[in-house]
Amino acid sequence: MILSAPGFTIEGWTLNLSRGGVRLVVEQSLELGATYDIAIGDPDSKPIRPGKVVWVQDEADGQICGIKFLDSEEPAPAPPDNPP
Repeated sequence: MILSAPGFTIEGWTLNLSRGGVRLVVEQSLELGATYDIAIGDPDSKPIRPGKVVWVQDEADGQICGIKFLDSEEPAPAPPDNPP
């Protein structure tokens, strides 16, 4: 999965994917409320969708984040119930 914005690109790992959004792990910090273009899989062959960071959970080696797809009416993935 690749997140991109003007002057910024980061790769992450998808934990959960739904019609409403994605829960992912990234090694760099993302800003709450920031918007990105999201490519899941190969960005040359997969559609790119707009998304907004709706929650973050800081970890020792990065963040776990919830991103809502801006082109969907479905709810975004919820944060974990029991963060470590």
